Amino acid sequence: MTSGVLTRRAVRGATALRGGRVWRPTPYQVFGFLFWLLMTLAFWRVPPCCDAGQHAGVVERLRAGLPDTGFHSPYVLAQSAFARLTGLSGWEALRVFGPLNLLVLLTGLGRFVRVLTPRPWAPVLALAFLTLLWGTEPTAGGAHLALLPMTGNLAYPSTFATGLALRAWALTGARARDVRPVRYVGPRGLRSFSGFAALGVLYGVVALVDPVVGLGAALGAVALVAGRQRGRCAAVGGRWALTCAVAALVAWYRPYSGTSALARGIDSGLPGQCWLGLLGVPALWLRARRGGWRDPLVVLFALEWPVLVYGRFGGLLGLALAAPQCALAVELAAARPWPVWRRALGWAAAGGTCLGFLTVHAGAVVPRSLDPVGFAQPPRWPSYDWAAVHMRAGDVVITDDPHAARSLPGYGAVLTDPGGYLSPGATRAERFAYVRRHQVRWLLLTRRRKVPEEAVVVSWSRRTGEVLARVVQGPGTGR
Repeated sequence: MTSGVLTRRAVRGATALRGGRVWRPTPYQVFGFLFWLLMTLAFWRVPPCCDAGQHAGVVERLRAGLPDTGFHSPYVLAQSAFARLTGLSGWEALRVFGPLNLLVLLTGLGRFVRVLTPRPWAPVLALAFLTLLWGTEPTAGGAHLALLPMTGNLAYPSTFATGLALRAWALTGARARDVRPVRYVGPRGLRSFSGFAALGVLYGVVALVDPVVGLGAALGAVALVAGRQRGRCAAVGGRWALTCAVAALVAWYRPYSGTSALARGIDSGLPGQCWLGLLGVPALWLRARRGGWRDPLVVLFALEWPVLVYGRFGGLLGLALAAPQCALAVELAAARPWPVWRRALGWAAAGGTCLGFLTVHAGAVVPRSLDPVGFAQPPRWPSYDWAAVHMRAGDVVITDDPHAARSLPGYGAVLTDPGGYLSPGATRAERFAYVRRHQVRWLLLTRRRKVPEEAVVVSWSRRTGEVLARVVQGPGTGR
């Protein structure tokens, strides 16, 4: 037998029967899957509320082919196309996209933390800290990664954009560590520049889906490049310039105009909503002391928080807290034995996580029927299915209930200002003129409001006492 004959590598033990290695899931894959399953069930358990009706309304209008002049991001267009192909309503499409967004978020977080450290338990701790280590007051908002808001905002575009931003940070961190010289000619150089161009497309899509998250993603990219990139400026500047140019080109037509439209209302309760997340600041200080102030998480913290506070971009809170939370996770994932200061940091993080869970977030995963102490529960808004069965997509509705005003668009209804019709001093002729001018079809009124004499009650809610009445547009109209 000649020496050129290939031989098979001998395998022993449990792998011998399979001829190779046995795949074993990482700790993050195990706990990430359990978290995905738990939060999916929690998301499906809680009825939609808050801004969900506005998001479902856009999907419903596009699905039904109703005219709409607003800008729609690729995410919303994908939701509408999916709803149209499957025949699902806007509400049902949100129910499907919630678990998908959570999957994007979890995979993005895992990839980003693995760029920071190879420690296998660091992504697990990062997931725990990003969802529980916030504050002792409830938070709200689409880009917040806290456990309780997740029961309602998983289907929001901001959640999807946050997951893409974390994935973009992971790719940026990996490419910033690559100090190999760039070949400007040949297939290898083409692949290198195409990869940086694709990264720019990813950042541009994040900005299109949610411009506030896009701003935070851009700041994170600057932090990662400034903290990790080494080598000659001429060699690396062209690659990142290409990324910036492509990102700017993709995100040129933004869904909002003006920075004032991007602000999401930072209120006076901000310290109570996020002070536990600042327990990771000592971990940032340790990283700065060991690796210098060019550490990417240190730079990220220094860039995100001034923009968050002074720019009043409330949607940046989730990405701004990611720096101390991930730094704390990386520090506590170190192998034992631990020095005294790391044990103290671990006890503080464990105490803060338990405090945040018990004071705010336990109700997200503990049903009210099994709640032994009365945890804060997600809001449970009433459903308006009983009224929607009588409406057609595009019908104009007047309502005096703020819950109905934010929920009915999810069924394809169009809301108009109730002041002109429900004003106490409005005469019957003025009401008829208002109805004809705005093509009002329905009234949905609370039990405190008297139904006008020209309206016909069609249905009512046993839960809230609200009534649905069909509006007569005037004498001789037949409606």
